[in-house]
Amino acid sequence: VQLQASGGGLVQAGDSLSLSCVHSGHTSGIYVTAWFRQSPGKEREFIGGANWGSGFRKYAESVKGRFTVSRDNAKTTLVLQMTTLAPEDTAAYYCAATRRYTTVVPVTSTEYDVWGQGTQVTVSS
Repeated sequence: VQLQASGGGLVQAGDSLSLSCVHSGHTSGIYVTAWFRQSPGKEREFIGGANWGSGFRKYAESVKGRFTVSRDNAKTTLVLQMTTLAPEDTAAYYCAATRRYTTVVPVTSTEYDVWGQGTQVTVSS
């Protein structure tokens, strides 16, 4: 399984941006895909994710109401729709997947065994 993240860029505070995570390879073995972010000097932070089997979605409190995770039924793409962006949302955003069976969405990065490369989101004030 490979994950390809894209869609990052430079935006202004209050703008919206969408990130895509395209899956390839043996995608049927994936149970959850999620987004994390990391800014310099900080730990990697869970943002949101979706369970492909149960449909369960989970979001971090810091983005709830502003960010939305959506998926296609073919399990090829997970989209992170971000609205009302703020400078504190500036970070490298990563998509990750787990092939371990679960009906929920884990929030710990060690639960994920497949990672895509990061895509940078920079929000100017």
